[in-house]
Amino acid sequence: MAFSLSTLAAAIVAALVVYKAIIYPAFVSPLAKIPNVHWSAPISPAWMLWRRFRMQNNRTIQAAHEQLGPIVRLGPTEISINCVDGGIKSVYTGGFEKHEWYPRVFGSFGTVSMFTMTGSKTHSVRKRMLSNIYSKSTLQSSPHLRMASNAVVFDRLLPLLHETASSDSPIDVHDMNQGLTMDFVSSYLFGLQNGTNHLQNHSYRKHWLHLYLCRKPYEFYHQEMPNLNGWMKCVGLRVIPKYCDDANEMLDNWALDLCDRAEQAMSSTEPGVEPIVYKQLKQSLDKHSSKDRGPKPDPAQERLDIACEMYDQLTAGYETSAVGLTFLLWQLSKHPETQTKLREELLTLDPPITYPRVSELPSAKSIDNLPLLEAIITETLRLHAPIPGIQPRVTPSPSCTLTGYSDIPAGTRVNAQAYSLHRNPEVFPDPESWQPRRWLKEENSCEDLEERRRWFWAFGSGGRMCVGSNLALQEMKLVAAAIYTNFRTTIVDDENVEANDAYTVKPSSDKLILKFHPV
Repeated sequence: MAFSLSTLAAAIVAALVVYKAIIYPAFVSPLAKIPNVHWSAPISPAWMLWRRFRMQNNRTIQAAHEQLGPIVRLGPTEISINCVDGGIKSVYTGGFEKHEWYPRVFGSFGTVSMFTMTGSKTHSVRKRMLSNIYSKSTLQSSPHLRMASNAVVFDRLLPLLHETASSDSPIDVHDMNQGLTMDFVSSYLFGLQNGTNHLQNHSYRKHWLHLYLCRKPYEFYHQEMPNLNGWMKCVGLRVIPKYCDDANEMLDNWALDLCDRAEQAMSSTEPGVEPIVYKQLKQSLDKHSSKDRGPKPDPAQERLDIACEMYDQLTAGYETSAVGLTFLLWQLSKHPETQTKLREELLTLDPPITYPRVSELPSAKSIDNLPLLEAIITETLRLHAPIPGIQPRVTPSPSCTLTGYSDIPAGTRVNAQAYSLHRNPEVFPDPESWQPRRWLKEENSCEDLEERRRWFWAFGSGGRMCVGSNLALQEMKLVAAAIYTNFRTTIVDDENVEANDAYTVKPSSDKLILKFHPV
């Protein structure tokens, strides 16, 4: 009898385990109605984790959507969407909270930035502190950004390219762009005097890039298996090498030094010295804490909070803009006829951005209003989005409906990715081809343009879309205008320049070699 009862109990436990682990997720759960990316997806995330480990996430999800439709199941509690209505419109403008995936990957200094905050309320407080400093009107009229733009373009970039062209020497423009964008963004955040000069300091740029990029191959563990490294350390092993920890420490010290230099310039109102973004954040945090009836914030913690925010904005701004510019130069170098048309448009600027400098830069607004330049930038960001990867959110309680599937449980991880949204052939015919004309008003109907803008997702959408999008666009347009007013470019070596498969991409070869020819 005792044996029978114990056997029965074991059988019941086993049945419950089978039901919970296999039967319910595969056949009963509301997610069971959603097409599976792989037969094992309802019961295990292993197949998708393996794809991500092998750096095949974006293309795997894209292939699944092409075959199975606008919603697919990636794992027991993870889905991907690839449509606007009932998809990204519901999730990203609907206020779904961010997943813990973000602070795992992008957290620093033991705290979180606006980008990595999972809660929408705390994010909204921080965003209100900074959104006006990144608005298009502020950026276009900013004397700080104008001075930085003049210095970076006329004093650093164009002399370098003029020397390269005069000596008929090729140059790695991806390496150059990483210095250029770092100088541009750091000058706006911290003030031109306090920012970097990576463009001219080649050896230091190489050193810094090594520190920053050496950690990239190990992002998977932070993203998808955050506890593994800790478990391995307990038995004396590591999956993330110690040199990554050393690099993080050196980068943290570097960021703190930039912030400390900006702190010393807080009292200045001179455009070349005043750390406009740093100052805005510091003053806003102080004002917010003065309204809070709780204890005053610890100055040491506030220093780290500011450093985390500035570091996140600086590195995200440099990395994405550099990638965007690299693929922009690549595509224009492959299309000399588009270079010619662009140059004709650029010469209508008053004054034109000629080198050697004969005048100041034209207004940022006049550059922004050039239709062909706008179309070239937009099409490059569509086909070569610097951040094409997933943007995880968490479904709300008690449940929600997405793309026609109802009762999706709370706590489900839901992703969309620009890589797939930008490759819908019904919206973007021949989506793998670079066609700036698809964005020109004179060649497309208003309805087609509006639909393409709805699907354009290089900067995300909703309340948590990229706060620095206007800065990135202004920077890219200025650099493209400066280059193609003065030079034409041809390809020397673009082998393996196509982007790797990652959250933030880069050329697989880590280089793009071009020649610059004076015009």
